Amino acid sequence: MASMGKQKSSSLDKSLSKGKPEVNAATYALLFSEIVQYCQNRVYTVPELQNKLAEMGQHVGSHLLDVLFLREKGFKREIKLLSMLIFIKSNFWKTVFGKEAEKLEQANDDERTYFIIEKEPLVNKYISVPKDKGSLNCAAFTAGMLEAVLNGANFPAKVTVHWHKGTCFMIKFDESVIARDKMIDSR
Repeated sequence: MASMGKQKSSSLDKSLSKGKPEVNAATYALLFSEIVQYCQNRVYTVPELQNKLAEMGQHVGSHLLDVLFLREKGFKREIKLLSMLIFIKSNFWKTVFGKEAEKLEQANDDERTYFIIEKEPLVNKYISVPKDKGSLNCAAFTAGMLEAVLNGANFPAKVTVHWHKGTCFMIKFDESVIARDKMIDSR
């Protein structure tokens, strides 16, 4: 007769709403460097490489969106622009990188443009850029993730990455997002 002892539980049986698994930094560095090498072998220029990384980041971000809203918000989605940006700066960044983003700023001359600034993003920490690819910023991967999360949450935006005070993620929202936010504020 088989004993009715304690059965092992599969990771697939565990709830998505519990726990925040952490990934070893060395494992992450190895995996991300392989992603960069994979992309690098399929392109010829630095802008093409950054676009390829952003494309891969979008794939990851689109899958993260629902998990984030389930774990952090109990399926409640943000409808206000500032609330969504704060969610990105805190919850999203903590989930993905283990800490909050350093700065969130709005452009002085454009109400559609916001910046998230990180001095040394985790994705750039373990990558050594060759001299012939000096302008490469591997944080394009993170920009792709951000863009997918924002677009999936109904905040259409284009996210690009730039070198400024470290790494700067420039988020340019569609005019419809600003119009919707003004309409919500006027209620």
